[in-house]
Amino acid sequence: MGVRCSKLSLCCCCPSNINDSSTLENEKESLPGFIEYSLDQLKAATSGFCTENIVSEHGEKAPNVVYRGKLDGEDHLVAVKRFNRCAWPDPRQFLEEAKAVGQVISERLANLIGCCCEGNERLLVAEFMPNETLSKHLFHWENQHMKWAMRLRVALFLAQALEYCSCRGRALYHDLNAYRILFDQDGNPRLSSFGLMKNSRDGKSYSTNLAFAPPEYLRTGRVIPESVVYSFGTLIPPSHALDLIRGKNFLMLMDSCLEGQFSNDDGTEIGRLASRCLQYEPRERPNMKSLVTALTPLLKETEVPSHVLMGISHETTSLKHTMSLTPLGEACSRMDLTAIHEILEEIGYKDDEGTANELSFQMWTDKIQETLNSKKSGDTAFRAKDFGIAIECYTHFIDSETMVSPTVLARRCLCYMMNDMPQEALGDAMQAQVISPEWPAAFYLQAAALFSLGMDNDANETLKDGTNLEAKNHRN
Repeated sequence: MGVRCSKLSLCCCCPSNINDSSTLENEKESLPGFIEYSLDQLKAATSGFCTENIVSEHGEKAPNVVYRGKLDGEDHLVAVKRFNRCAWPDPRQFLEEAKAVGQVISERLANLIGCCCEGNERLLVAEFMPNETLSKHLFHWENQHMKWAMRLRVALFLAQALEYCSCRGRALYHDLNAYRILFDQDGNPRLSSFGLMKNSRDGKSYSTNLAFAPPEYLRTGRVIPESVVYSFGTLIPPSHALDLIRGKNFLMLMDSCLEGQFSNDDGTEIGRLASRCLQYEPRERPNMKSLVTALTPLLKETEVPSHVLMGISHETTSLKHTMSLTPLGEACSRMDLTAIHEILEEIGYKDDEGTANELSFQMWTDKIQETLNSKKSGDTAFRAKDFGIAIECYTHFIDSETMVSPTVLARRCLCYMMNDMPQEALGDAMQAQVISPEWPAAFYLQAAALFSLGMDNDANETLKDGTNLEAKNHRN
């Protein structure tokens, strides 16, 4: 059975073990959301790597170049990074690294969605961010300067992105600088996923001004997790920031155009945080979690959308109000978890026909009986709204790999959302789609998880996919 991919599949992928000893082809199939493109596809997308499509704002130094591109059959742009031919001589190592980064998915990142590895060519494909870089908005602004409230939002979102990456086992970020922070169509800052990849075969590349490089990098030529904290501390201040911070002249750090937008206490606190990040000894610097905690209460104008603070035109409309949704789709669109629970319980397992019973001839074996008992226990906990126990039971059923059931994945998806675990919920909904590509409920649940993650545009597009599929099924 073929897999029908939604638009979401270009920016998210299900969890997978990239260290598995299976072949590269099997690994490719195990990552339905991460696409291995052909060189011809990326050539066509970038008009033959035309110089007019070079995106210089991404801060990449030659011979590593980033291009703007549009893939055939898609209505959105992508960013394509083409590596130096001498980089990544081992194709398997490149694929494993790219797939690992591709699994680190967040609304705080410009997510990696695919790669290409043909001959000597090594390319990465990521979401394209249309509203340029932090460097452009800080130092080369034409329409308006970046407001204090937006600068704080950038700092917090960046800290959240780096904390998330660290939690997902990607604590190293190479060459963190103002070019690596991009702005999406809503004006929200996102961290480029390219920096999560090694910059060269030995991982020593650091292309920005060495005056801002971490002391340990200057000594050893290598980046450690604490180096990322140091780079974070250098991002927003002006070029003379380091001397002013070391001299405790915190208020002198602020651009004159920000006068009156912040209190002295807030300005001093930001300066102190930067000072802590710039400690000479790595062990004396704070971690990202503590920086998120410190920055959160300083945020201003939290109810104002980023595109308004940035002065960016915004024409996004909400698709969910223009579609005729089924009860499940409607419940997912408004994140009504109680209603979703009632609907899933009422539907039962009728949508599992043709999948869950594929191994019915083995029903009398002990292994199958144990698997079915796990599902039965999960269903009992699901009905009782004991979602933690339901997750445990359903996980035992799924991990047995004896039977497949999109409904079990859908139910565990809801359990995860009930337990404030939207990333895990998204993975289950996507895996349900892989098993049953023509099942609208999988799309609707993906949308609910995306809304929970704050990725409203992707959620609305996925709702639309589910609605179109529902209409198609009715016609047939």
